[in-house]
Amino acid sequence: MADFFQNGSITTLQDVSNIDLESMETELEKFSKRRNMVLLLPALYSEFETPAMKKILKELKNVKYLYKIILGLDKATEKQFEDVKKIMSNLNLKVDVLWNDGPHMKEMYKKFGDNDFRSTDIKGKGRNVWTMIGHALSDPNAYAFALHDCDIVNYTREIPARLFYPIIHPALDFEFNKGYYSRVTDKIHGRVTRLFYSPLIKALKKTYGATEYLDYMDSFRYALSGEFAFIRTLARGISISPTWGLEVSTLTEVYENTSVKRICQTEIMETYEHKHQELKNNEPEKELDGGVAKMSMDIAQTIFRIMSQRGITLSKDSLKTLRTSFFQESRKAISKYDALAKFNSLSFERKKEIEAVETFDKALKKACKEFSKDPLGVPSLSAWISVRSVLPEISEEFIKMVDKDNQ
Repeated sequence: MADFFQNGSITTLQDVSNIDLESMETELEKFSKRRNMVLLLPALYSEFETPAMKKILKELKNVKYLYKIILGLDKATEKQFEDVKKIMSNLNLKVDVLWNDGPHMKEMYKKFGDNDFRSTDIKGKGRNVWTMIGHALSDPNAYAFALHDCDIVNYTREIPARLFYPIIHPALDFEFNKGYYSRVTDKIHGRVTRLFYSPLIKALKKTYGATEYLDYMDSFRYALSGEFAFIRTLARGISISPTWGLEVSTLTEVYENTSVKRICQTEIMETYEHKHQELKNNEPEKELDGGVAKMSMDIAQTIFRIMSQRGITLSKDSLKTLRTSFFQESRKAISKYDALAKFNSLSFERKKEIEAVETFDKALKKACKEFSKDPLGVPSLSAWISVRSVLPEISEEFIKMVDKDNQ
């Protein structure tokens, strides 16, 4: 049983009673008569060849409260796109497959670029999520959207139910829900969160002073999780980062666009298992160009840019102080997780933890350097309310394009 402790600036919804999933789904079916729910699935074609995706689709076949599913498909040929459509047609509800590599979407991305919407040429999960949200908003009947990754090995339909429930229930007043869970098997996972993100937030507080924003970012139990849900009115005004900074930039956009009273985090499953990223690129001279090292660099630069936009001066000298503080906080984290592992008889390789922290320190150093050189960094993809102000016909075009591809 989870704890019920409420700390930080947002509401935490723990699973303290092991509520029956069928009861929750029955309620969601009742609520769905007035509030349509859309599930967004960002996927690579390669994920359709994994056991994880097969399990996800098997579980979703038993979900009855969804209005529809939007699947954003990346890195797929025409034949692979057709194969995915056939696979998705086995579900018992409407599914729109967005073929991001297809001629129609390429034409759309070109149109966005021609109208000065930046970063639409950067392929990846960020652009995929942005595109799915844009298409979802084209349907005026869609009320709420939930998103999760497609590499969850131990997936159950509990995930979408727990993501939707807090923002759909008529007696609750949440606009955004962030999923969290434990990342533990025979050892503790989640290196980027444990050894980079959390120590970095603490180091930022020590270096620049505690702020409401940093307290908010420190309130999430798993800030880098890929699972979240939000309602339509919030979705239309949020910019999306095309980089690995997607999760932290989304949390910031939510913070800027609604009250913390309307933000919650929910325990969506007890433990979570997915494919694990490599720590770094195997080529020594390019070690920060891949794996979670690249992810941590993008996260740091995203947070630096956000703080700068909020009026905080991040000078070169203060960034040096930040690195020193991060060094101390990251090593404190290693000691804490060493103790946690010993208490639970889990495997804990202190040498690998230290190696990870050393890699993160190098990533932070490079992030500081890059930020000082170019504080603006990679622009976020524009909020869809801005896109529609320039291209008012875009919803109709989106619907026609997707309908044509999905015939």
